[in-house]
Amino acid sequence: MQEVIKINQNEQGEAQVSARELYQALGVKKRFSAWFTQNSDQLIDGADFTGVLGGTPVKGGNGNVQYLQDYSLTVDAAKQIALMSGTEKGKQVRMYFIQVEKAWNSPDQIMARALQISKMKLENRDKLIAEMKPKALFADAVATSETSVLVGELAKILKQNGVDTGATRLFSWLRNNGYLIRRKGTDYNMPTQKSMELRLFEITETSITRSNGSITVSKTPKVTGKGQQYFINKFLKEKVG
Repeated sequence: MQEVIKINQNEQGEAQVSARELYQALGVKKRFSAWFTQNSDQLIDGADFTGVLGGTPVKGGNGNVQYLQDYSLTVDAAKQIALMSGTEKGKQVRMYFIQVEKAWNSPDQIMARALQISKMKLENRDKLIAEMKPKALFADAVATSETSVLVGELAKILKQNGVDTGATRLFSWLRNNGYLIRRKGTDYNMPTQKSMELRLFEITETSITRSNGSITVSKTPKVTGKGQQYFINKFLKEKVG
């Protein structure tokens, strides 16, 4: 069977037709936008057709390149439009779609499309696993680490794993999301009760001897191994989502 119009396949394995290619095959003289508006009155947007940008670049008056508006039609919608044209060409195009539909719904073709869709899904899954595996292994490694790190060091770890942040922004995020105390005072930037109960942080204390002989204690929040895994997983999930 000679191809009259290219039949495309969407991600669900359904046959689709370009409205612009149908327009050309029918030999319509009217402007495309007016022709489609007239013929889509009896069609349902989102069910019979969906809007897409065509692949033909056109230069606008300001010099910017624009792409022609196109629509992806179901074969049933394309048959209906061909029939409504009332021309001999329209009858030929409609008969072509009927023949294509018979071949498309044959057991062999259904099986071939099912195998193709399964292959695409497996390839996408394997690609995602390959991308996430180094990050997952790293997150598991820090979970068993006994070494706590400063918040600034956690920011560097996150940045190495593709999260765009820095120490100042991470401190702000931790305060705004209830992990560090926001209230200005002696406890400012210290872990909240929730963080301590989750064992995400520990507090290290350093004694500082002043020149006058007085001793002060400096408190610094540090992220535990469990906390590092917790925040790495949280940021990576938000990034993927």
